[in-house]
Amino acid sequence: MKEKNPWHTPVTISITVIGVIAIVALVTVAVLQNKPVPQKYKYGIVLDAGSSHTALYIYKWPAEKDNNTGRVEQEHSCKVKGKGISSYAETPWQAGESLTECMEDAVKQVPTKRHFETPLYLGATAGMRLLHMENSVASDKVFQAVEKSLQKFPFSYQGARMLSGQEEGAFGWVTVNYLDDRLKQGLETTGALDLGGASTQISFVPKNYIISESPSNSVTFRLYGNDYNLYTHSFLCYGKDQVLRLALAHQTKSGPGEIADPCFHPGYSESKNYSVLYDSPCVSDRKPQGAPVTFHHKGEGNFQQCQEVVKNVFNFTSCKYSRCSFNGVFQPPLHGQFGAFSAYYYVMDFLNLTDTSVPLTTVKDKLAKHCATPWNQIIQQHPEIHVKYLAEYCFSGAYILTLLTEGYNFTSESYSSIKFIKKIKGSDAGWTLGYMLNLTNMIPAEAPDSPPLPHAGYVSIVTVIALLIFTLFIIFLCRFRPSSSKQPQIV
Repeated sequence: MKEKNPWHTPVTISITVIGVIAIVALVTVAVLQNKPVPQKYKYGIVLDAGSSHTALYIYKWPAEKDNNTGRVEQEHSCKVKGKGISSYAETPWQAGESLTECMEDAVKQVPTKRHFETPLYLGATAGMRLLHMENSVASDKVFQAVEKSLQKFPFSYQGARMLSGQEEGAFGWVTVNYLDDRLKQGLETTGALDLGGASTQISFVPKNYIISESPSNSVTFRLYGNDYNLYTHSFLCYGKDQVLRLALAHQTKSGPGEIADPCFHPGYSESKNYSVLYDSPCVSDRKPQGAPVTFHHKGEGNFQQCQEVVKNVFNFTSCKYSRCSFNGVFQPPLHGQFGAFSAYYYVMDFLNLTDTSVPLTTVKDKLAKHCATPWNQIIQQHPEIHVKYLAEYCFSGAYILTLLTEGYNFTSESYSSIKFIKKIKGSDAGWTLGYMLNLTNMIPAEAPDSPPLPHAGYVSIVTVIALLIFTLFIIFLCRFRPSSSKQPQIV
């Protein structure tokens, strides 16, 4: 007679099947719950329409926000060919066309499925502010042409607008401190120094800031749960290109046929047009009567004399407040570290003067040596640089040092608190990131992909399945435990 096999009974088979299903279910739930969740990103595009050129920046950030401030980082940038949009006042349609190449690049850079929801902004700065002052009809036409061009692309166009100088300065401050993680960590903030072609901005959080003394220079930000009372001011016409006009206007105020300019290299010689020089709201009212059509611009290369020329474009005597920077503008005492970017960086980098640990006297000596270098030697040393820009580095360097020390009141001791920067953690320093960071508060955050089960549900299911397996195992042991009181069945 054969002994009956207990594995062949219906109860045993059922228990085995349930056990296998329970184990498979447990493994499946664990795998699904711990499967990596793909990160969703949103994108934003900002066009910086500056006085000398336009640049496009693409930013991205996780769809899930961090304390109501989107975590934004720069994904891509594109420099628009040609001059700034304000230069197309007579042919506004070209302002729109100039953006096409970089916009087509943006179409490729942003994932197609994100195109329709990606906001597109254009912010115009000092160049357009000057054009608006000079000819508001022309500036309106330029904006219309730009809008018409941008609306052709598959993004969510949010408008083109002119930023105030205060906004430009404040958003530059946000950029510097956001990228350094100072806002998130609640650390002492860094001041921002921005120098463009048509304006310059200074922004910082003073140690003891009496807002009532000059409320127009105050901006309050709330970021990462902290409030920041920011001092910021923008000086229109004090960007490096417009201040050169101011300096040349001072030297040609009598309408001479020739000037010997200490801010240009010895041997430099160019014929320049009076009408072109004075074709800006910054100097148009200073054009001398009866001046010839052109003047001979001759370089002498004397840094000390150049500084005196530069000082003439500032007003250091008028101040109705407790203290001022220049031109009668209130400025509280400087405080903390400062990041200097845009033209500050590019000029000082060319001059190899970005190291602010070097004594200020040494910096001036090196700049004096550069200015005294003959023009033909400068050209030979830098054949890759356009002669217009190459000729202006002496003046620009002298202006930057004068602006920082005489204008903003940095001393030989505090000069080392300045850091000349181009990028911070892969993102360009400038107002655009701060602008994008601010605008993300108006973009609703979509819910990120989440695990199939909440944590509590996951724990509950795993617990139940584990108990079921344990129960089945006990039943299995009880059913098949050897018993001495029972004899094997004989068939």
